[in-house]
Amino acid sequence: MLFVPMQKYLIGIILGLIVLLAIGVADDKLKSFNPYLRLGLLALAALLPVASGISISFITNPLQSGEILKFDKPIADFLAILWIVALTQIINWSKGVDGQMPGITMVAAGVLGALSIKFYLMGDMSQIDIAKLAFATSGASLGFLIFNWHPAKILPGFSGSTILAFMLATLAILSGAKVAISLLVLGIPTADFIYTFFRRIFEGHSPVWGDRGHLHHKLLNLGWSHQRISLFYMTVSAMLGAAALTFDTNSKIFALCLVAVGFVIFVLWINSFGGVLRHPGPDNG
Repeated sequence: MLFVPMQKYLIGIILGLIVLLAIGVADDKLKSFNPYLRLGLLALAALLPVASGISISFITNPLQSGEILKFDKPIADFLAILWIVALTQIINWSKGVDGQMPGITMVAAGVLGALSIKFYLMGDMSQIDIAKLAFATSGASLGFLIFNWHPAKILPGFSGSTILAFMLATLAILSGAKVAISLLVLGIPTADFIYTFFRRIFEGHSPVWGDRGHLHHKLLNLGWSHQRISLFYMTVSAMLGAAALTFDTNSKIFALCLVAVGFVIFVLWINSFGGVLRHPGPDNG
Protein backbone atom coordinates (compact mmCIF):
# COMPACT_ATOMS: atom_id res chain seq x y z
CA MET A 1 0.00 0.00 0.00
CA LEU A 2 2.97 2.33 0.58
CA PHE A 3 4.82 1.63 -2.64
CA VAL A 4 2.15 0.53 -5.13
CA PRO A 5 -0.69 2.73 -6.51
CA MET A 6 -4.11 1.71 -5.16
CA GLN A 7 -5.61 0.06 -8.23
CA LYS A 8 -8.71 -2.11 -8.55
CA TYR A 9 -6.81 -5.40 -8.56
CA LEU A 10 -4.92 -4.43 -5.40
CA ILE A 11 -8.20 -3.72 -3.58
CA GLY A 12 -9.41 -7.19 -4.58
CA ILE A 13 -6.20 -8.77 -3.24
CA ILE A 14 -6.40 -6.88 0.07
CA LEU A 15 -10.06 -7.88 0.58
CA GLY A 16 -9.14 -11.49 -0.13
CA LEU A 17 -6.31 -11.31 2.42
CA ILE A 18 -8.71 -9.93 5.04
CA VAL A 19 -11.07 -12.88 4.46
CA LEU A 20 -8.16 -15.31 4.83
CA LEU A 21 -7.12 -13.62 8.07
CA ALA A 22 -10.68 -13.97 9.41
CA ILE A 23 -10.75 -17.66 8.44
CA GLY A 24 -7.42 -18.19 10.19
CA VAL A 25 -8.59 -16.51 13.39
CA ALA A 26 -11.77 -18.63 13.38
CA ASP A 27 -9.72 -21.75 12.71
CA ASP A 28 -7.50 -21.01 15.72
CA LYS A 29 -10.44 -20.22 18.02
CA LEU A 30 -12.76 -23.08 17.05
CA LYS A 31 -10.00 -25.74 16.94
CA SER A 32 -12.29 -28.08 14.93
CA PHE A 33 -13.03 -25.96 11.85
CA ASN A 34 -14.58 -28.22 9.19
CA PRO A 35 -12.03 -28.49 6.35
CA TYR A 36 -14.77 -28.53 3.69
CA LEU A 37 -16.22 -25.27 5.05
CA ARG A 38 -12.72 -23.83 5.19
CA LEU A 39 -12.19 -24.82 1.55
CA GLY A 40 -15.43 -23.14 0.54
CA LEU A 41 -14.47 -19.92 2.33
CA LEU A 42 -11.07 -20.10 0.64
CA ALA A 43 -12.84 -20.16 -2.74
CA LEU A 44 -14.81 -17.10 -1.61
CA ALA A 45 -11.57 -15.29 -0.82
CA ALA A 46 -10.24 -16.24 -4.26
CA LEU A 47 -13.37 -14.81 -5.86
CA LEU A 48 -12.55 -11.28 -4.62
CA PRO A 49 -9.36 -10.68 -6.66
CA VAL A 50 -10.96 -12.44 -9.62
CA ALA A 51 -13.91 -10.04 -9.40
CA SER A 52 -11.41 -7.16 -9.48
CA GLY A 53 -10.14 -8.32 -12.87
CA ILE A 54 -7.46 -10.91 -12.09
CA SER A 55 -8.07 -13.93 -14.32
CA ILE A 56 -6.18 -16.42 -16.46
CA SER A 57 -7.26 -15.22 -19.90
CA PHE A 58 -4.58 -17.13 -21.78
CA ILE A 59 -1.83 -19.72 -21.46
CA THR A 60 0.93 -20.85 -23.76
CA ASN A 61 0.09 -24.12 -25.48
CA PRO A 62 2.54 -26.68 -24.03
CA LEU A 63 2.10 -28.89 -27.10
CA GLN A 64 2.71 -26.18 -29.69
CA SER A 65 5.59 -23.76 -29.21
CA GLY A 66 4.56 -20.11 -29.56
CA GLU A 67 0.81 -20.82 -29.72
CA ILE A 68 -1.43 -18.96 -27.25
CA LEU A 69 -4.63 -20.52 -25.90
CA LYS A 70 -7.18 -17.81 -25.05
CA PHE A 71 -10.18 -18.29 -22.75
CA ASP A 72 -13.53 -16.54 -22.50
CA LYS A 73 -14.20 -14.65 -19.27
CA PRO A 74 -16.24 -17.34 -17.40
CA ILE A 75 -13.58 -19.97 -18.07
CA ALA A 76 -10.75 -17.52 -17.36
CA ASP A 77 -12.31 -16.58 -14.01
CA PHE A 78 -12.93 -20.22 -13.08
CA LEU A 79 -9.32 -21.15 -13.90
CA ALA A 80 -8.06 -18.27 -11.74
CA ILE A 81 -10.18 -19.34 -8.75
CA LEU A 82 -9.09 -22.97 -9.21
CA TRP A 83 -5.44 -21.89 -9.43
CA ILE A 84 -5.59 -19.71 -6.31
CA VAL A 85 -7.34 -22.41 -4.24
CA ALA A 86 -4.99 -25.15 -5.46
CA LEU A 87 -1.81 -23.18 -4.77
CA THR A 88 -2.96 -22.20 -1.27
CA GLN A 89 -3.51 -25.88 -0.52
CA ILE A 90 -0.10 -26.82 -1.94
CA ILE A 91 1.62 -24.31 0.34
CA ASN A 92 -0.62 -25.12 3.31
CA TRP A 93 0.42 -28.78 3.06
CA SER A 94 4.09 -27.74 3.05
CA LYS A 95 4.47 -26.34 6.56
CA GLY A 96 5.17 -29.54 8.48
CA VAL A 97 8.62 -28.54 9.74
CA ASP A 98 10.04 -25.29 11.05
CA GLY A 99 11.17 -22.91 8.32
CA GLN A 100 9.80 -24.96 5.44
CA MET A 101 6.84 -22.87 4.33
CA PRO A 102 8.30 -19.33 4.58
CA GLY A 103 11.53 -20.55 2.94
CA ILE A 104 9.58 -21.85 -0.06
CA THR A 105 7.44 -18.72 -0.45
CA MET A 106 10.48 -16.45 -0.04
CA VAL A 107 12.23 -18.11 -2.98
CA ALA A 108 9.09 -18.38 -5.16
CA ALA A 109 8.09 -14.74 -4.63
CA GLY A 110 11.66 -13.65 -5.37
CA VAL A 111 11.59 -15.56 -8.67
CA LEU A 112 8.27 -13.95 -9.66
CA GLY A 113 9.74 -10.55 -8.77
CA ALA A 114 12.77 -11.23 -10.98
CA LEU A 115 10.43 -12.33 -13.77
CA SER A 116 8.46 -9.08 -13.52
CA ILE A 117 11.70 -7.07 -13.63
CA LYS A 118 12.64 -8.99 -16.77
CA PHE A 119 9.32 -8.07 -18.41
CA TYR A 120 9.71 -4.45 -17.23
CA LEU A 121 13.10 -4.20 -18.92
CA MET A 122 11.49 -5.61 -22.06
CA GLY A 123 9.05 -2.68 -22.11
CA ASP A 124 6.04 -3.68 -19.99
CA MET A 125 5.89 -0.69 -17.61
CA SER A 126 3.06 -2.20 -15.51
CA GLN A 127 5.35 -4.97 -14.29
CA ILE A 128 7.32 -2.70 -11.96
CA ASP A 129 4.39 -2.57 -9.51
CA ILE A 130 4.02 -6.36 -9.70
CA ALA A 131 7.73 -6.67 -8.94
CA LYS A 132 7.30 -4.48 -5.85
CA LEU A 133 4.44 -6.69 -4.62
CA ALA A 134 6.50 -9.81 -5.27
CA PHE A 135 9.56 -8.56 -3.43
CA ALA A 136 7.34 -7.34 -0.56
CA THR A 137 5.92 -10.86 -0.32
CA SER A 138 9.40 -12.35 -0.42
CA GLY A 139 10.57 -9.92 2.27
CA ALA A 140 7.57 -10.74 4.47
CA SER A 141 8.41 -14.44 4.10
CA LEU A 142 12.03 -13.75 5.08
CA GLY A 143 10.90 -11.77 8.12
CA PHE A 144 8.68 -14.65 9.19
CA LEU A 145 11.38 -17.23 8.42
CA ILE A 146 13.68 -15.65 11.01
CA PHE A 147 11.16 -16.42 13.76
CA ASN A 148 9.99 -19.72 12.27
CA TRP A 149 13.48 -21.22 11.89
CA HIS A 150 14.03 -24.23 14.13
CA PRO A 151 13.43 -24.06 17.04
CA ALA A 152 10.47 -21.93 15.95
CA LYS A 153 9.33 -19.02 18.09
CA ILE A 154 6.25 -18.43 15.90
CA LEU A 155 4.26 -21.11 14.05
CA PRO A 156 2.13 -20.46 10.93
CA GLY A 157 -1.59 -21.00 11.35
CA PHE A 158 -4.01 -21.42 8.46
CA SER A 159 -3.92 -17.74 7.51
CA GLY A 160 -0.13 -17.56 7.84
CA SER A 161 0.42 -20.02 5.00
CA THR A 162 -2.61 -19.19 2.87
CA ILE A 163 -1.92 -15.44 2.81
CA LEU A 164 1.58 -15.97 1.41
CA ALA A 165 0.31 -18.61 -1.03
CA PHE A 166 -2.57 -16.32 -2.02
CA MET A 167 -0.05 -13.62 -2.91
CA LEU A 168 2.03 -16.08 -4.95
CA ALA A 169 -1.03 -17.24 -6.87
CA THR A 170 -2.23 -13.74 -7.76
CA LEU A 171 1.28 -12.55 -8.58
CA ALA A 172 1.75 -15.48 -10.97
CA ILE A 173 -1.32 -14.29 -12.86
CA LEU A 174 -0.41 -10.61 -12.76
CA SER A 175 3.12 -11.30 -14.03
CA GLY A 176 1.73 -12.71 -17.27
CA ALA A 177 -0.15 -15.91 -16.40
CA LYS A 178 3.13 -17.62 -15.49
CA VAL A 179 1.45 -20.59 -13.86
CA ALA A 180 3.99 -23.04 -15.29
CA ILE A 181 6.89 -21.07 -13.79
CA SER A 182 5.24 -21.07 -10.35
CA LEU A 183 4.57 -24.80 -10.55
CA LEU A 184 8.16 -25.44 -11.57
CA VAL A 185 9.59 -23.35 -8.71
CA LEU A 186 7.23 -25.19 -6.35
CA GLY A 187 7.94 -28.51 -8.05
CA ILE A 188 8.59 -30.54 -4.90
CA PRO A 189 5.60 -29.19 -2.89
CA THR A 190 3.36 -29.62 -5.97
CA ALA A 191 4.48 -33.21 -6.54
CA ASP A 192 4.00 -33.93 -2.83
CA PHE A 193 0.50 -32.41 -2.97
CA ILE A 194 -0.57 -34.51 -5.97
CA TYR A 195 0.95 -37.69 -4.54
CA THR A 196 -0.65 -37.16 -1.12
CA PHE A 197 -4.03 -36.24 -2.60
CA PHE A 198 -4.35 -39.46 -4.60
CA ARG A 199 -2.69 -41.61 -1.93
CA ARG A 200 -5.36 -40.61 0.58
CA ILE A 201 -8.12 -41.35 -1.93
CA PHE A 202 -6.69 -44.80 -2.77
CA GLU A 203 -6.42 -45.52 0.96
CA GLY A 204 -10.11 -44.72 1.37
CA HIS A 205 -9.56 -41.45 3.24
CA SER A 206 -10.71 -37.92 2.53
CA PRO A 207 -7.95 -35.95 0.76
CA VAL A 208 -8.57 -32.87 2.93
CA TRP A 209 -7.94 -34.60 6.27
CA GLY A 210 -4.29 -34.46 7.33
CA ASP A 211 -1.91 -37.33 8.07
CA ARG A 212 1.82 -37.89 8.47
CA GLY A 213 2.53 -39.18 4.98
CA HIS A 214 4.03 -36.07 3.41
CA LEU A 215 7.60 -36.04 2.11
CA HIS A 216 8.81 -33.90 5.01
CA HIS A 217 7.39 -36.47 7.45
CA LYS A 218 9.26 -39.24 5.65
CA LEU A 219 12.47 -37.22 5.80
CA LEU A 220 11.95 -36.63 9.53
CA ASN A 221 11.55 -40.39 9.97
CA LEU A 222 14.90 -40.84 8.21
CA GLY A 223 16.52 -38.67 10.85
CA TRP A 224 16.75 -35.42 8.89
CA SER A 225 16.65 -32.28 11.03
CA HIS A 226 14.14 -29.47 10.56
CA GLN A 227 16.93 -27.23 9.31
CA ARG A 228 18.14 -29.77 6.76
CA ILE A 229 14.62 -30.36 5.38
CA SER A 230 13.95 -26.62 5.09
CA LEU A 231 17.27 -26.02 3.33
CA PHE A 232 16.52 -28.94 0.99
CA TYR A 233 13.19 -27.40 -0.05
CA MET A 234 14.66 -23.91 -0.44
CA THR A 235 17.67 -25.13 -2.44
CA VAL A 236 15.60 -27.20 -4.86
CA SER A 237 13.12 -24.31 -5.28
CA ALA A 238 15.97 -21.87 -5.98
CA MET A 239 17.52 -24.21 -8.55
CA LEU A 240 14.19 -24.77 -10.30
CA GLY A 241 13.50 -21.01 -10.13
CA ALA A 242 16.79 -20.23 -11.85
CA ALA A 243 15.91 -22.76 -14.54
CA ALA A 244 12.40 -21.33 -14.92
CA LEU A 245 13.78 -17.88 -15.71
CA THR A 246 15.76 -19.23 -18.66
CA PHE A 247 13.66 -22.13 -20.00
CA ASP A 248 11.06 -21.80 -22.75
CA THR A 249 7.55 -23.24 -22.25
CA ASN A 250 8.28 -26.70 -23.62
CA SER A 251 11.41 -26.96 -21.48
CA LYS A 252 9.40 -25.97 -18.39
CA ILE A 253 6.84 -28.72 -19.06
CA PHE A 254 9.64 -31.24 -19.57
CA ALA A 255 11.31 -30.11 -16.34
CA LEU A 256 8.00 -30.44 -14.45
CA CYS A 257 7.65 -34.00 -15.72
CA LEU A 258 11.22 -34.79 -14.62
CA VAL A 259 10.53 -33.37 -11.15
CA ALA A 260 7.34 -35.45 -10.86
CA VAL A 261 9.05 -38.66 -11.95
CA GLY A 262 12.04 -38.00 -9.69
CA PHE A 263 9.74 -37.32 -6.75
CA VAL A 264 7.81 -40.58 -7.22
CA ILE A 265 11.03 -42.59 -7.51
CA PHE A 266 12.42 -40.88 -4.39
CA VAL A 267 9.27 -41.58 -2.35
CA LEU A 268 9.11 -45.20 -3.50
CA TRP A 269 12.77 -45.62 -2.62
CA ILE A 270 12.23 -44.14 0.85
CA ASN A 271 9.26 -46.43 1.44
CA SER A 272 11.23 -49.49 0.36
CA PHE A 273 14.79 -48.82 1.54
CA GLY A 274 14.48 -45.79 3.83
CA GLY A 275 15.34 -47.85 6.88
CA VAL A 276 18.88 -48.28 5.57
CA LEU A 277 19.50 -44.53 6.00
CA ARG A 278 17.91 -44.20 9.43
CA HIS A 279 20.43 -43.38 12.14
CA PRO A 280 20.85 -46.28 14.58
CA GLY A 281 19.84 -45.69 18.19
CA PRO A 282 22.64 -45.06 20.69
CA ASP A 283 21.71 -48.15 22.75
CA ASN A 284 21.15 -50.73 20.01
CA GLY A 285 24.57 -52.33 20.43
